[in-house]
Amino acid sequence: MSRLNRVMALLLLLTGWFGCGVLSATFTFSNKCAYTVWPGLLSGAGTAPLTTTGFALEKGESRSVPVPSAWSGRIWGRTFCSTDSETGKFTCASADCGSGQLECGGAGAIPPATLAEFTLNGAGGQDFYDVSLVDGYNLPMMVIPSGGTGQNCTATGCSVDLNGACPTELKLLSVDGKEGVACKSACEAFGDAKYCCSGAYGSPDTCQPSQYSLMFKQACPRAYSYAYDDKTSTFTCGSSPDYAITFCPSPNTSQKASTGAATNTTTPDATPSGSQTAGGMVYEGLLESSAATWRYVSGGNDLGVLMVGMSSWWLYRLLW
Repeated sequence: MSRLNRVMALLLLLTGWFGCGVLSATFTFSNKCAYTVWPGLLSGAGTAPLTTTGFALEKGESRSVPVPSAWSGRIWGRTFCSTDSETGKFTCASADCGSGQLECGGAGAIPPATLAEFTLNGAGGQDFYDVSLVDGYNLPMMVIPSGGTGQNCTATGCSVDLNGACPTELKLLSVDGKEGVACKSACEAFGDAKYCCSGAYGSPDTCQPSQYSLMFKQACPRAYSYAYDDKTSTFTCGSSPDYAITFCPSPNTSQKASTGAATNTTTPDATPSGSQTAGGMVYEGLLESSAATWRYVSGGNDLGVLMVGMSSWWLYRLLW
């Protein structure tokens, strides 16, 4: 093989490693609730499936899940789950996916459920994400990007426990009827087109916020509260960030800035401001060591780190 051919082969190898890793993401799930949460994950139509569609997350536990590039889908947390000792059927009192198993296997959340929705590497190469209460609410959840860019690349979610304040007509009660385990949307509770933004109310002009959606919006200003609540509830990030998804987050979440002692305190249930965006603060992850950067572009795989490093070294030898 000629020297030029060897150089081209190594360039292709490097391109392959960069292409397979740089646009992928890692979703890190953390449970700060006082109880176990069972995350559910649903890939959108035509989107590559994830390595898991459901798992248990104990109190204080975290788990990372690799997400392929151009992935879209939904994530939620199931609560009050148990397995029937006789039938072996797995069920949850809120946000059950109806699979009868720990894994949801392609089934979505049964409302009411707090939903995190993602479209990665979408229009213009941007990630689009939101936290939605359109299908009701069952537990606090927050999404925080790490390493992304853009003025609208910031935390979103709902850190408030709405189950206690949920109106009686919207409450989903536990099996024994003693406590509210979730809060229905007005659409689910009443089935009225004006609450569902359907029929004659199927446009932004005809479907307006209701007293119930305003209750959600006042408690969680960044979360979707009804179908056409786009302007204050959709967020975008460039540069393919990773995402932290936290159940029952504390009201204030601090992210360490690359300046060392400085911190960026993000209050997810407040009106977004410039100081809370990646455009106004450089987060840890944007400025990484060489080893960390190689690990990122290789998809977090140790073999990938080794291969990229070796390829770079040989390319250097051939060119110089």
